[in-house]
Amino acid sequence: MRKEEQREQMEQDVEKAAEVSVLRVPVVYNAIKQEGEDELARSMQSLWLSGIAAGIAIFFSVVGLAIFHNYLGSSLLIHLGYCFGFLIVILGRFQLFTEATITVIIPLLADWNKKTLRLIIRLWAIVFTANLIGVFICSCMTVYTNMLPVDVVTGIIEISSHYIDRSPSGFFMQGIPAGFLMAALVWMMPSSEGGNKVWVIIALIYLISLGGFAHVIAGSGEVFIMMLVGKISFMDTVFSITIPTLAGNIIGGTMLFAMLAHGQVIKEVKIDGKI
Repeated sequence: MRKEEQREQMEQDVEKAAEVSVLRVPVVYNAIKQEGEDELARSMQSLWLSGIAAGIAIFFSVVGLAIFHNYLGSSLLIHLGYCFGFLIVILGRFQLFTEATITVIIPLLADWNKKTLRLIIRLWAIVFTANLIGVFICSCMTVYTNMLPVDVVTGIIEISSHYIDRSPSGFFMQGIPAGFLMAALVWMMPSSEGGNKVWVIIALIYLISLGGFAHVIAGSGEVFIMMLVGKISFMDTVFSITIPTLAGNIIGGTMLFAMLAHGQVIKEVKIDGKI
């Protein structure tokens, strides 16, 4: 009963705070904590299907980048194309792994217990796998069918060649800021209203693309394309690119942003009835 009362109180706090332009940090914290708890309670089927949908949708970041590249050449504006997949995923409320590096971690930091930790591992495993499957399906369709125009496919291959041109340590280090920015994006969503959400997404995703930071799910589209056309091996795909990027994203989103966010409000929010 106590948890239900706390849940109702948090929902009331969020609704009241929505009336002001800037939410207080503890309210944002509680909103994300509530979202994380809801995600952890979702069924395996729901997570699986939402994760695959997110993987398919995020591939449009690669498509958008290639289209902008074809029309704008080396202009800085081509990085706006990278935003399209993220807009679909975030506004469509699909399950993207890098968002879960903060949302489901906040409940664990608020109340550390084995059950929550097991649920996080379960969610991460399902969503990460489903995301990659969704991206891989689109990559196969791109390489082996005429789903996309030839010039778009050519553009994807060209930009993908540039993406994989770095070392495993490079993917790891450049994955950290990408994970941090994705967590920052999630943190900023409760304070954004209406059309403002679109601009927040565009601003931070544009920065990820412009900075050449490595996003394990969106970047897997380029990596899978390179693997399917024979430019890199399966082993390189997994061990030299995907795993280092994954580790960097988790460190940036969880060990840096989530823990810092938790630390700044730990004495201001109610946790299990204590202040």
